[in-house]
Amino acid sequence: MIVTLTLNPALDKSTGVAQLMPEKKMRCSDVLIEAGGGGINVSKAVKELGGESLAVFFAGGLNGETVTQLLKEKDIAVKAIPIKGDTRENFVVNETATARQYRFVMPGPSICKDELKTIEETIFGLPQISFLVCSGSLPPGADASFLGRLALIAKKKGVKFIADSSGAALETIMKNGAYLVKPNLTELCFLAGKEYLEPSEIATFAKAVFHQSNCEAIIVSMGPSGAMLVTKDGAKEFHAPTVKRQTTVGAGDSMVAGIVWMLGKEESLENAVQFGIACGTAATVNKGTQLFKKADALKFYEWMKQNSAAIHDCNEAL
Repeated sequence: MIVTLTLNPALDKSTGVAQLMPEKKMRCSDVLIEAGGGGINVSKAVKELGGESLAVFFAGGLNGETVTQLLKEKDIAVKAIPIKGDTRENFVVNETATARQYRFVMPGPSICKDELKTIEETIFGLPQISFLVCSGSLPPGADASFLGRLALIAKKKGVKFIADSSGAALETIMKNGAYLVKPNLTELCFLAGKEYLEPSEIATFAKAVFHQSNCEAIIVSMGPSGAMLVTKDGAKEFHAPTVKRQTTVGAGDSMVAGIVWMLGKEESLENAVQFGIACGTAATVNKGTQLFKKADALKFYEWMKQNSAAIHDCNEAL
C-alpha cells in the first residue's frame, strides 16, 4: 500500500485576471478549488494513473473539511487527523496580459506535539505499508527532527520512505536514511554547501551528497531539463521532452507520484525516474492547480523510451 503524508495541507484556489494592479478591484475568472499539499497531490496523481493510495493529513476547520470532502469525491482513501487550527488556503493568480503566474502560499496552522504524536501513531499503526511518501512543507510547530524520526521508524519497519523535502528536514532525513529522496537543484546546492552549481558539476556533487547520506537513491529534479538518478552504481541523467510550459504547480509532486506508482508495479528505478519525469512534464502543460492527464504522461514516457539520447551516463564526470 502507498501511504502519502501531508503535514501542511491546503485548500488551493486558482483564478485569472487581465492585469494585476495595486489598490484596484480586479475582476477574476471562475475560481478552481482543489485539495492541495505535497502528499495530497501525490495521492491525486496516483489516482489519475489508475493506482490507489491512502492520504494521511492534518485537517482543521471548514477548510479541512472541504479538503477531506474533495478527496473523497475523487474516490481517494483518506485518514484526516483533526487539529485545533484551521487548514490554510493558497492562491494562484494567472495574469493574462503577461502570462505570468503568481503563487501566494500561507504558513498554515501551528501543530502541537500531541497532534504530531497522533499522526505518527496513525501511520505506523496501518497494516501492510509498502511506501510512505512524505512531501510538502512543515507547518509551524513541527521541526526537522520529526521527519527524521519518521524515516528511522520506516526503516526499522521495512517501509520504503520517499521524501520530497528541503532544508534541515531534508538533511535530517538523509542522515537517518531513506529509500529515496528527491531534491531539486536549489536543494542540491544547499546539501553540497554551494551557492550555485555549473551543469558540469551537478553529477559530481550529487554523487558526493549521496555517499555522505544513508539513502538508497537520490533523484535530483532539474526542472525542464529532466532529472538525475544517483545510486551506489553511479549517476544517470534523464532528459525531459521539450514542451510549452503553462505552469509549474504540482510538477514535483506529479513526478514523485509517477516514480512511486512505477515502483509499486515493481519496475526498475530507471523506468520509474523516466515515468516520473513524464508525469512532471505532463503537469506543466496544465493550468492552475490541476495536475496532469494520464494520456499526456504516457505520451511523454513513450517519447523518452524511444529516444536513447534522453539518457546520459554521468559516471565519467565523477
